[in-house]
Amino acid sequence: MSQTPRAAGPAGPDAGPARGRHSAASRQQRAWPLFLSLVLVATAVAGGLALHQSRSSGPDSSQAASNGASGTPGVDLAARSAGVDKVLAARAHAVQAGNEPEFLADVDPGNKALLAKQRMLYENLRQFGFAKLGYEQIREQFDQSLVDKYGPSTYAVAVAMAYQIEGIDPIPVRTVLGYTFTRRPNGRWMLVSDTDLDLLLPRGSHQEAWDIGRVLVKRGPRVLVVVEQNQGALATSLVAKAVSAVKAVSKSWPGGWHGAGFVISLDDKVVRGADYSLPKNAEDALAMATWVYRTLPGEATGTGERADSYVVINPRNRTKVDARTLAHEFTHVATAPYGAYVPRWIVEGAATYIEFLPMDGAMDLALDKYRTKVRTKYLAKAKNLPADSTFFNNASSSYPLSWLALDYLFHKYGGTEVATLYQEMAALGTTQAERNRIMTEHLGITEAGLFQALRADAGL
Repeated sequence: MSQTPRAAGPAGPDAGPARGRHSAASRQQRAWPLFLSLVLVATAVAGGLALHQSRSSGPDSSQAASNGASGTPGVDLAARSAGVDKVLAARAHAVQAGNEPEFLADVDPGNKALLAKQRMLYENLRQFGFAKLGYEQIREQFDQSLVDKYGPSTYAVAVAMAYQIEGIDPIPVRTVLGYTFTRRPNGRWMLVSDTDLDLLLPRGSHQEAWDIGRVLVKRGPRVLVVVEQNQGALATSLVAKAVSAVKAVSKSWPGGWHGAGFVISLDDKVVRGADYSLPKNAEDALAMATWVYRTLPGEATGTGERADSYVVINPRNRTKVDARTLAHEFTHVATAPYGAYVPRWIVEGAATYIEFLPMDGAMDLALDKYRTKVRTKYLAKAKNLPADSTFFNNASSSYPLSWLALDYLFHKYGGTEVATLYQEMAALGTTQAERNRIMTEHLGITEAGLFQALRADAGL
């Protein structure tokens, strides 16, 4: 549900980064840095279900007329809400207590496929180690065809899953899914479907790592990796790379980074907001950092409030992912909470700058030669810093120019100033005028002035 990445193009000194948004680049020749990554933007799909609280309240809320929230006359909304809350609370408790029968107790016993899917979901969820877990009704979505299918008591509702993975999520975060319930003769509510609302929910909903198939979860220091159930060797390899990348970002990001890396490497082409079924992403992208939300889009703000990012690896290119790839993505993870308004050249330039620094277990890169190459091949022909609107259309030049700009800023102004600039841009850089104001306040120059400074520094 977030969603934005980093892409891989042909390796070598002339290779450009991402042709698919927010991804990492492949590297056949490590002497020359290759880049590509982004930050998959998690946005609600146009026309998707609005996420507004819809609990009934007030003296007349216990009964709904035929034109009310449920679309069904005579529904006791308070009783239904309490009954469904009881089911949701039991499911959350079951996961944390390790009680499979409790998790499955309110699943339609006649639907063998749903039972099998829910059993798999329970087994997956148990592996993640949730410090906190809960489910909350958000909004009913009435559909007469569902009533015709399941009966007059049918209740289809968007549900927020609020959770915090131990050692991974710094704060509780939220995702959204859709459940369909009916009332049993004994008055208890029963889950009859978990897919009826999928097309109405925000992008990436119900496509979390635990939703799709049987998985294996493996941990390392400040790292969690998810792979297919039979991919133990891949998990071990990715944990080692991720641990190295976490150390690199923690050491190199100004002020340090104390977060953790969550890496998902599954066979599915659509996981969270990462969509590797799109031709350019499928071919080019190595990995994508997908947004995780403190509040969902539509709850507190239209775009939601970010808390973190999870990294999703392209199944086609997983063998090309190395520690530097993950260091790039974890830089996006580290900066995700700052906000959404940073110019793309800063976002990608900062991640690539950190990626290219010396790190344990990785060969040092020939950055002096690469700097010269970028100046002569790209800067000499450029007319300005890469624009957000055309960044990915011109990725072969956008990434190296962005790296060059951040390389200049880090060396001239220092990491603390760069990080402060990044944070203020992320929070307030909504227009070009605001970006220029922030740049001038921190550096004494605008983006145009920085571009001219880069040319002067290169003797152009």
